[in-house]
Amino acid sequence: MKYNLPNITSARFFLALLVVLFHVMQFAEKRGFPSNTDWAILNKGTEAVFAFFSLSGFLIIRNLYLEKLNTGSVSIKDFYKRRIFRIFPLYYAVLIFGLLYYNVILPYFGFEIERLYSYTEAILLGGTFFSNILKTYQPGGIIEVLWSIGIEEQFYILIAPCFLIFSKKNIVWLLAVFSIVYFILYNFDVIEFLKKYVMYFYFFSVSGLFAIFTIQYPNYKIPNWIKISIYAFVLFYFFSDWILENTAEWMYQLISTLFFPLMIISLISQPISFLENKTLKYFGKISYGIYMLHAIVMQIVGFMVLKFIPFETINPNLFIISFTFANIILTLIFAHISYQYFEKFFLKLGHKKED
Repeated sequence: MKYNLPNITSARFFLALLVVLFHVMQFAEKRGFPSNTDWAILNKGTEAVFAFFSLSGFLIIRNLYLEKLNTGSVSIKDFYKRRIFRIFPLYYAVLIFGLLYYNVILPYFGFEIERLYSYTEAILLGGTFFSNILKTYQPGGIIEVLWSIGIEEQFYILIAPCFLIFSKKNIVWLLAVFSIVYFILYNFDVIEFLKKYVMYFYFFSVSGLFAIFTIQYPNYKIPNWIKISIYAFVLFYFFSDWILENTAEWMYQLISTLFFPLMIISLISQPISFLENKTLKYFGKISYGIYMLHAIVMQIVGFMVLKFIPFETINPNLFIISFTFANIILTLIFAHISYQYFEKFFLKLGHKKED
């Protein structure tokens, strides 16, 4: 049984990078800067988040199932303790900064922002991880990126106790039935608020089923031709909009929901030297910071451009490349500092054994 899964850490970085590219192009277009929204790969931020959901569901449900398999139970206390110390510190830091930025800092410098939410709503929704609901109030990019973290935490609040209550066999049935029923309820508008608040729980549960399959059949090896086909589909999926443009929304969701866990299983089947590169693995390790902080970086870089750079006189392609790289490099620096001097402290607390 593999406990350290190859290639996954670096894959996190590339998914985070897709989100950054997507938001940088959106930001540039909204500010009147030269941008490129024609290339499919620069518009795959939403799909990258779907992949993050699948990866998160795969890893978390795998760990819970392994704990259940090895000990006969799961420690809900330890599970939530690890999640709290990993997620909460940076989440709340970004939430607080975002609220101050849009409601105090920008108005102080003469930039009035229309606020569609009350402070009470922001604190209650953001503070209790209903940031996907807060997102509908258009609170600004720095806060809006928190929506996906809210979805993750909502799902894990629901799923972890199930591993305590149900047997291993019944967990599989629970995940299977939930995935099918919830997918139908979401994608065919049976319960409208699910789609309104983008509650994509089925990405986690379906991927979790695939994770359990790899545990129950540890000796199963994916034929090379299937792996090659999956990797080819990865390129087609992210570098083309053909599937998006030629399928119904529910079918696109179904393809994505099934495709990402297959991609994960292919990735973990054997190490790929490129993805096991130390630098890429470190970037993957700080990918949470990359995701959480890139919107703040965009505000800084955007302000610098407006203040000091006559972008109208610069070759559009040169500006797009320079603006994008500036955001990526500065985001990596911010994420590195956050991980080394902020997140690590709490990570150690989360793994500290109690006396």
